Amino acid sequence: MNTLGRRHFTAALAGGLLLPTLALAKDTALPVPASLPGAAQTAATKKEPLVILVSLPGCPYCEVVRRNYLLPARNESGLQAWQLNISDRSTPLVGFDGKATTAAAQIAAWKAGFTPTVLFLGPTGQELAERLVGLGSNDFYGAYLDDRLATARKALAR
Repeated sequence: MNTLGRRHFTAALAGGLLLPTLALAKDTALPVPASLPGAAQTAATKKEPLVILVSLPGCPYCEVVRRNYLLPARNESGLQAWQLNISDRSTPLVGFDGKATTAAAQIAAWKAGFTPTVLFLGPTGQELAERLVGLGSNDFYGAYLDDRLATARKALAR
């Protein structure tokens, strides 16, 4: 194989390995709310908690939570799951107080500085269930998530 052939082969191989990764990243994105009260109102009309994933770009654990748990629940059962990027200091976000903020500032106000963190919020931003922080074990994460969702739904029904 000549040098030009090796370069083409290497480029094709690298492209073949990279494309599925790019497609995966696109397919596993959760929406980002422009307004927390608006997202919470949408959730409340469905009698669901507002579920917020505190995420960090490139965080493999965040990707597991998003891809394996929150995105399927959003697509299959209509779970109101959204994400906020812990390092986003520029995209405008309306906070529960009606004031303009950013994801980074809101996350700091929540003291949710570890990723992934999943929050379960009510219509006015109150936490309805204990936060789900980190990804300890894939074996039990689904059960932990289901438990928190049941607690949050029960709190909404009161």
